[in-house]
Amino acid sequence: MPSTEQKKEPKEPKRARARQLGVRIGQYPRGRFNAITDVPRVRVGHSTIIEGRGKLKPGKGPARTGVTAILPNDGDIFEQRVVGSGFILNGAGEISGLTQVTEWGLIETPILLTNTLSVGSCSNAVVKFMVERHPGIGVEQDVIIPVVGECDDSWLNDIGGRHVRYQHVVEAIENARHGPVAEGNVGGGTGMVTCDFKGGIGTSSRKLPQHEGGYVVGVLVMSNFGRMEDLRVDGIPVGKILAPDYAHYRARENNYGSIITVVGTNAPLLPHQVTRLCKRAALGIGRVGSYAAHGSGEIVLGFSNANLVPRETRKMVYRMKILLDRRMDPLYRAVVEATEEAILNALFMAETMEGHSGHVAPALPIRQVREILLSKGWVPAKPRKPQPPDSATQR
Repeated sequence: MPSTEQKKEPKEPKRARARQLGVRIGQYPRGRFNAITDVPRVRVGHSTIIEGRGKLKPGKGPARTGVTAILPNDGDIFEQRVVGSGFILNGAGEISGLTQVTEWGLIETPILLTNTLSVGSCSNAVVKFMVERHPGIGVEQDVIIPVVGECDDSWLNDIGGRHVRYQHVVEAIENARHGPVAEGNVGGGTGMVTCDFKGGIGTSSRKLPQHEGGYVVGVLVMSNFGRMEDLRVDGIPVGKILAPDYAHYRARENNYGSIITVVGTNAPLLPHQVTRLCKRAALGIGRVGSYAAHGSGEIVLGFSNANLVPRETRKMVYRMKILLDRRMDPLYRAVVEATEEAILNALFMAETMEGHSGHVAPALPIRQVREILLSKGWVPAKPRKPQPPDSATQR
């Protein structure tokens, strides 16, 4: 007897990283955690703020925001600085402290990511945090300019409420860990939107083969850019195909968002080489669908922690290892691949979020995305055995 039960629509699978669904970007192997923390000595921490619901009450909520901290080395970043630089593809955004980073070629504070109107709060918190540990700042030693990147999360968050406080910044810094990194609706990415879907924090890494140096390149993004129609996954125009199904959603208008990209590596680079590496990260952003709109900020910050530069030595001389420019090409390929995958991980891991006043950022429908990819002749990557830990990733 035929069944009278109606055929049920397949459930949307749990959130998963792009690679877990067979999306393998590029050619280089990932690091152990496929995260910026695959770069030795790098740690990441978050503090997430989700409070209230309903209509926006400026200054009171609802809050959908937070802060993410990246610590470039295991030691004291003030005393053992790392080589750094950056690149601005489009400047409708900000990383405070970037002017000094590019001038000196050094990073000497934790790197924080948050919303636009909380840059000052985060900067104040870092100053307090570091002065308590180094009372000589501004007395015997130079003042510090904290490195804080921002994106506008006002579509979902009561951004004027400046809900990020000192304790959230300290929580993110003190919770920073090696190993897997939480992605999607966490930390600074809590209220972010990408190509009209819920975005946020994403990360990825690449490990070069030994004959190309064996270095690791890691990328972490706070992704908040773009329009749905421009979204591409592994080169396929997924957003254009999905757009008719989301015509009933109210999308943000006249707000092109931004993306802050942080690139880390253990390759021994000089500041100008870090700049060149950051420029290539912009190619990865473009692969996903950004055209660096007038109102969008595509800003890249980079660092190399192969050389930890002290504030002082007895003879005030410090000898550094450097990688010759002709060996940079593998790093360029790696950073493009890792940036593209980091953005996709932010999208694939983020869950639907309702913000203030009924504003909703829907989760990317990953089952439907996979079906679209397959219908376009895309061949999913075969499952791979877990990679054994090694000296470059066992952190």
